[in-house]
Parts: sequence; C-alpha cells; structure tokens
Amino acid sequence: MDDRPLDLELVRAFVHVADLSSFTRAAEALGGTQAGVSLKLRKLEARLGRTLLERTPRLVRLTADGALFLERARRLLASDREARLWDAAPVRRLRLGISDHTTGDTLPALLRRLSSVSPGIAFDIRMGFSRVLCDAFDAGELDAAVVRREGSRRDGEVLRQDRYGWFAAGDWQARGDSLPLALLAPPCGVRATAVEGLGSSGIAWHEAFTGGSVSSVSAAVAARLAVAPLAAHLAPPGSVDVGPALNLPALPVATVMLVARAGDAPAKVALRELAAFLRA
Repeated sequence: MDDRPLDLELVRAFVHVADLSSFTRAAEALGGTQAGVSLKLRKLEARLGRTLLERTPRLVRLTADGALFLERARRLLASDREARLWDAAPVRRLRLGISDHTTGDTLPALLRRLSSVSPGIAFDIRMGFSRVLCDAFDAGELDAAVVRREGSRRDGEVLRQDRYGWFAAGDWQARGDSLPLALLAPPCGVRATAVEGLGSSGIAWHEAFTGGSVSSVSAAVAARLAVAPLAAHLAPPGSVDVGPALNLPALPVATVMLVARAGDAPAKVALRELAAFLRA
C-alpha cells in the first residue's frame, strides 16, 4: 500500500471536472489549460490505480470508482480548507444579482459550488428581473450580475445562448379559442417578448397563472394549468414545446451574460467559477 499523501491540486482538478462535466470548463474555473487539467487527472488516476472518468469526444462522466472517490475528494478539500482557514473571518461580501431565468432549479447547486470554492467570501444574492438587476449594477448596488441581455446593452461576458419555447405538460390539451398562459409578473422581459409575439400574430390568450419565480411557472406547467414561455433547460420534466403544433410565434434565443466590476483576487476566483458553472 502506498501511504504517501495525495496531491491536493490533483484532487481539486478532479472535483472541478466532475462538477462541470468538462475539462474545458474545469480549466477555465481553475485558471489553467485543458491539457494541464487532463494531465492532473491522469496523474491522480495513476496514483490511485483506478479510472475515475470516462472520456469521449462529447462526454465526460464518472466511473463507478470516480463516483465513490468524489465525496471523499470533497471531504479532503474541505478538511484542507478548515485546517488552513480555521480562524479566518470572511474576506469580503460579494453582492451578486442572478436572473431567475438563467438558473431556475440549478441555483442550489450553483450556491454549493460557490461556497465550496470561495469559503472566504460571504455571498449576498439578489434574485430579480434582468432589467432591474442591470439597473442595480449600474447604480453600484451589485458587484456582479448574471442576466439575460435585453435592449441595446452589449457590455458583459457572454456565457451561453438559451433556446426558448412554449412548454406545456405532455398530456395537456388545448381547450377553447384563448391560449392559457403561465407568466411571471411585469417587468419580466420573457413575458414582454411572449405577449408581443402573440399580439403580432393575432393569437388570443389569457393569463391563467402569474408566478413569482420561474420554478412556480414551471410548476403551473407541470400541473397542466397553462402553457409557459420558458428556456428549454428550465422546462419541467415531461413537458413538450407545443409552439410548432399550435402555430405560436417563435421565441428568440436569449444571450446569458455576466456583468461585473474588477474586484480583488478572491472575487475574481468566485466569478470565474460562476462563469464556468453556467457555461457547463
């Protein structure tokens, strides 16, 4: 048996790849290169004598041994942080705005990720509409914001493109001449785009459900109450895009972007992790 301690940098690289399902995103989060991360994973697997990841051109996933090692790896990194930072107070607060349309039910995983890689930062999270969050950022009330690009705004780092559709439960049946919609309240940009499209197409509709969050709108879809304009990755399981079947207007692809001010090193690390998570 080899009793030498593990190299924590190798372990950290493995956890990043496992969490982000991508060598490219892991390298971005770690501030390195894809080749460097791949080399670290090979060294770790050689050290353990086990294959931790299955690699294909389009997929990275854990093997059975990788899944068993992952929680051990997390505990190892947490113990290392506790040993090094046991008497350290939070370095700073990071005021972060997040549009509900960009994260939905992935928000808990995102927050776990941020807290695990940035234990010296206390996060102050504000959820809201993209336009409101951009105004708050411009007013100096936020250090960074993850939003949908709206209007003519072109600053910020592009993270991904989200496809939108008109989603309904798989067994939902259209009744009557007016389309029942589940929407967020104004000033939601998705709502405004959807309503404008229906109006231009001459399609009758009524508001059957008004939600305070994307998850509540998704719940209304799952309950077969209405059709909702949603990003495809936020649509509830089992739902389908009924837009083509009902001849509904196509919804534009949304650009998700990060707007941020230059911060100190811990803030930059946290925002790099945030960007990598949302890209993945």
